Amino acid sequence: MSNEAEFSTALAATGARIQADFSREAELMITRTAKMLLLAGLGLFYALVIFNNLTDPNSNLQFARHVLSMDTTFPGNNGMWRAMPSPAWHWAFYWSIVLWEMATAILLWWGFARLLSVIRRTPAEFNAAKRVPVMALTLSLLMWLVAFLSVGGEWFLMWQSPKWNGEEAAFRNFVVVGVVLLLVLQPDTEEQP
Repeated sequence: MSNEAEFSTALAATGARIQADFSREAELMITRTAKMLLLAGLGLFYALVIFNNLTDPNSNLQFARHVLSMDTTFPGNNGMWRAMPSPAWHWAFYWSIVLWEMATAILLWWGFARLLSVIRRTPAEFNAAKRVPVMALTLSLLMWLVAFLSVGGEWFLMWQSPKWNGEEAAFRNFVVVGVVLLLVLQPDTEEQP
């Protein structure tokens, strides 16, 4: 009887340890998976944006043309000296944004792959693999903040245009990417919340 009781107690203790280990690993996987899925979601977003820019360049080129030409800003504003009506500038700005988006997309998917490759490793290894995703997300934030909100919105006074104002969309994208960056930057530990 004593051996059976000891065996049952040992079996129950082993089962509890296995369940605790599984529970801890499941918590790590949930948090890590959330970070990776959000990166993949942004990677998909950028892939679709690039696809649209490559298959229908005229739509977004018109946006660049109107913003750079400042032809829909307030009439008689004193900032018109900044306008760049040359089509060469429109194409240059357009393609620089597309290349920026491509670089961001490549880094997002590379970062996703890096995190996937270390998903079951230690928190320190997973945290170290976040360098590429952080670069990708920072590059994305800079595009929305610098190219759209600062250069387009303030320098070319895009905010004055009732039709060609991309500030709201740029701000929305900046916030979405910023939230993902904040989540990714949360350190992975042995004990996840």
